Amino acid sequence: MAELTNKKQNLSNYENSWFVFGVSYPGALSAWFRLKFPHLTCGSLASSAVVLAIYNFPDFDRQIGVSAGPACKKALQEVTRLAEEGLSTSANAVKSLFGAEKLNNDGDFLYLLADAAVMAFQYGYPDVLCSPLVEANSSGKDLMVAYADYVKNYISDGSVESYGQQFLKKTTIDADSNEVTSSRLWWYQVCTEFAYFQVSPSNDSIRSSKVDTKYHLDLCKNVFGKDVYPEVDITNVYYGGTSIAGSKIIFMNGSQDPWRHASKQKSSDNMPSNLITCHNCGHGVDLRGCPQSPSRIEGDASDCASPDVVHKARQQMVEHIDLWLSQCQDQDHGGIFLV
Repeated sequence: MAELTNKKQNLSNYENSWFVFGVSYPGALSAWFRLKFPHLTCGSLASSAVVLAIYNFPDFDRQIGVSAGPACKKALQEVTRLAEEGLSTSANAVKSLFGAEKLNNDGDFLYLLADAAVMAFQYGYPDVLCSPLVEANSSGKDLMVAYADYVKNYISDGSVESYGQQFLKKTTIDADSNEVTSSRLWWYQVCTEFAYFQVSPSNDSIRSSKVDTKYHLDLCKNVFGKDVYPEVDITNVYYGGTSIAGSKIIFMNGSQDPWRHASKQKSSDNMPSNLITCHNCGHGVDLRGCPQSPSRIEGDASDCASPDVVHKARQQMVEHIDLWLSQCQDQDHGGIFLV
């Protein structure tokens, strides 16, 4: 945020108004920038903005169960059971099925299995995951093979390796392999500020119960050092969580997105919140459209199960932006339109 304020001051010759946009963590930054610097902006769009730090986050897994529906949820739970059983008898064989032999820590592997399913609901392609799983589970086909096929098609080899703690310890980029270290950056924020520990609920969980608080804390200490701990309360006191004391901030969330439970989902004075509801309305659906992955972050709402719902939400968003920009015209908000 300090970098943005510097840009604002250095572009004082521009007379157009600032409106701050962001999706996901940048969505939270967008809301927080408006909160901390209301005199520099006309407003903020906070799309799927994770403004609430949460220590243990079982609602994340619960939402996956709701988004999946009974049949798909049952299949995913069976995948978890079979994976745990396989790890106890022939761990390498189970991991090799998913191209995950490098994940030495069984907890990392179980986290991968859970997160691969999350991607389908978070990014708007639930049927790609659920249709083959439900069919395999009902017809007696090998459910693990069906799930492994999905994981290998939608999670790249490099991404699979990034779930390993040995990978997360890397602090340099290998020019030859072009390995991406963004996972380490995100985990550092998780381990120091936000937690978002995606633990299994106490009952009817999809993810393994071994992905618990201890797993997350051990990962943080192993990767970043024994003194690292997520200061969730400090983060929420500083920014306000879902009780953010801001104004002219638009919050948008997709109904199927598990991250919406870390966002502001209720409207308050001068901070409208809109839940866009459809079968594949996921993370950042208001800006990104459906589906968003793999490699389709293009804003097209035509593939959303209910395009009209997305278009209506976008129109409401535009109306707020137009109003707040017009209210800026008589104020000194010189700068740039930031996206």
